[in-house]
Amino acid sequence: MITKTDRKAERVRRHKRVRNKISGTANCPRLCVFRSNTNLYVQVIDDDKQNTLVSASTLDKEIKTKKSNKEAAKELGALIAKRAIEKGIESVVFDRGGYIYHGVVKELADAAREGGLKF
Repeated sequence: MITKTDRKAERVRRHKRVRNKISGTANCPRLCVFRSNTNLYVQVIDDDKQNTLVSASTLDKEIKTKKSNKEAAKELGALIAKRAIEKGIESVVFDRGGYIYHGVVKELADAAREGGLKF
């Protein structure tokens, strides 16, 4: 019998595989991306202290596009870069969250780079 693969479980497996290789420190925290059907969420995390330093999502008032598309990803990348630089964070490790580095995730990363984050 052919069974249908659980896409969420596969993404979680990929994310665990990536997380075994990368982690955020106080000097270079982790920029973590979560993508739902309706919104995008980004956090800058210090894994040593298990603390979220900066966060942003498409639900924030500063974001005009309230969807999970490329335009919203560009706005969100610029916003997270601005907030991180205000907190004194310049370099991060990018955690794509098990998603393919394509489309929305790529646009978010490029916008964060243009905003001044180094990764």
